[in-house]
Amino acid sequence: MYNTNMKIYDVLILGAGASGLMCASRLGSSLHTAIVDCNDKVAKKLKISGGGKCNITNKDVSVNNYDKTSKALAHALEVFSKEDLLHFLERNGVEPVIRKNRYYFCKESSDEIIDVLKKKTRHVETLLSTEITGVKKNADLFEVKSSRGVLRSKKLVVATGGKSFSTLGASEIGLSIAKSFGIRVKEFSPALVGLTVQKDQFWMKDLSGLSCYVNISINDKVIEEEMLFAHKGISGPAVLSASLYWQKGTMAINFLPNHNIFELIRGSKKLLSSVIPLPRRLSKAILQALGVEDVECKKIVPHARELLSKIHAYEFAPAGNFGFTKAEVSRGGVLTEELKENSLESRHVENLYFIGEVVDVTGELGGYNFQWAFSSGVVCAENIDKCSQQ
Repeated sequence: MYNTNMKIYDVLILGAGASGLMCASRLGSSLHTAIVDCNDKVAKKLKISGGGKCNITNKDVSVNNYDKTSKALAHALEVFSKEDLLHFLERNGVEPVIRKNRYYFCKESSDEIIDVLKKKTRHVETLLSTEITGVKKNADLFEVKSSRGVLRSKKLVVATGGKSFSTLGASEIGLSIAKSFGIRVKEFSPALVGLTVQKDQFWMKDLSGLSCYVNISINDKVIEEEMLFAHKGISGPAVLSASLYWQKGTMAINFLPNHNIFELIRGSKKLLSSVIPLPRRLSKAILQALGVEDVECKKIVPHARELLSKIHAYEFAPAGNFGFTKAEVSRGGVLTEELKENSLESRHVENLYFIGEVVDVTGELGGYNFQWAFSSGVVCAENIDKCSQQ
């Protein structure tokens, strides 16, 4: 361990992920800024996300794509919108491509956006491979206890992320810092994660590897996307987004969102499993789960028709989820009510900011969490710059 002498930074940013880098990139060069991260390289989560191509944002972004609305979220999406993010990338030579008519990805590699953020933060001191163990405030200065010794700054931005991806250094240090200042938090839990199933749904595990396009209804949300059957339960984009809204209780799957089962079987002499436009193994398994015999369509009896209707609303209660090791993000964090919505500064601790995933804002699968990370970083930076000029 060594000490970095008695230099005092204007701004210290804890975390070199999407929000921390975007925040640093927007701070004026007149500010003596350093960004601190436990990894040996910046943007490690950005690097691997989206299969290495990073799902940056989405064609449609609103507060309705997040687990709960807040003034802080609404303000951030207004200050730095999806259009603003795309213009920022375009001005810096990055032209994202759209997949499935809604998801924006880097064309070749996530390095495209990482290189832009690196270029934009050249004026910032980068302290990598540095563990943060605690923070306290002494008079007007923050003292960050780290593996480099004590780092001091006038303003502190906590952008340490959530608890998922522990292999990339994810931890609960951000919540620990908040709690040490008496700031209220919601403990992290896995989100955008596969769901395990109860015994009555073990038939789903037997279909591991199969996928189908479904419609999942949970509370007042409806998610349409691919669902993947896995050996632990169910996964895939539809389930990951649905997991954001599920804590306990039931959800319903429509296995044929683009069809009407009774129109499909009308007048047909084929077996039920043959007219259902799904892989045969899957349609047979669904029929068995519904308690419907696989007979010729014309032979189906009224009671079986009633059961068959549930193919559009198969209701069940998941057993749990796959846990943090499989979660894309963490739900929970510093409560938005604890932060000023126009700056993300703590309402109770002057010059202390929280941005990105460490804040209790979680989006659906599809680029929404990176959009929040970038938007919150911009909101924070603009406020710090504005204050420094006063």
